Amino acid sequence: MNRDEIAIEFRDVSFALSSGRTLLAHLNLQVDRGETLVLLGRSGSGKTTTMRLINRLIDPSSGEVIVNGKPTVDWDPIQLRRRIGYVIQEIGLFPHLTIEQNIGVVPRLEGWEPERIRLRARQLLTLIGLDADRFAGRYPRELSGGQRQRIGVARALAADPPVILLDEPFGALDPITRRDIQQEFKNLQQELGKTMVFVTHDIAEAFVLGNRIGLLKDGEMVLLGAPADLLESDHPEARAFAGCFNDRQATRSPA
Repeated sequence: MNRDEIAIEFRDVSFALSSGRTLLAHLNLQVDRGETLVLLGRSGSGKTTTMRLINRLIDPSSGEVIVNGKPTVDWDPIQLRRRIGYVIQEIGLFPHLTIEQNIGVVPRLEGWEPERIRLRARQLLTLIGLDADRFAGRYPRELSGGQRQRIGVARALAADPPVILLDEPFGALDPITRRDIQQEFKNLQQELGKTMVFVTHDIAEAFVLGNRIGLLKDGEMVLLGAPADLLESDHPEARAFAGCFNDRQATRSPA
């Protein structure tokens, strides 16, 4: 593969706590530009550790993480994070700022002109399906959970970063809202073509959103491939997740 087509690369990356406990071991991984890679696994499997290494919230104990052709340890952490959108379950909107101001946080830090920020915020509100005239001047407390989560995605996109990280962003939503937002997000990704790394423990969500799935267990990548590869794998962890998926499909099927 042309190396210019690789957005993120892990080269034999391990991460251990100061206590000596290993959270991630010998991870080798490439994420292509425009791809959505879903990191799937149980709690404590190493999903969030992998994500935190990408935007340099932590540095590898050994090996290299490379973003846009440059090792993360060679990036200024602030500049790196401004080039990477980040969406989390708790969203983290600033309660004292309007929705327009929340979306414009990173562009303001980047020195954008106020009118450009205003137009970008309104453009993104429209993109995520919220009427700009109705929502730009509101505050986070005036929005539903699903609307706030949409704003979190818009804020991550505001400065047009090439990479978006999403750490179980829809986990706190009710099942119907979650399903709706998953489909909206999939449509958004197809329209924008961003490189995305999405963390979840929900296999159904992984199947909806991922071009590929990386299955982690105890800090090791035990499977990396298309969703169908997980269903066909003989690895015990893959079989456990496949069983959950099949059980869920069975409950949805009419008797």
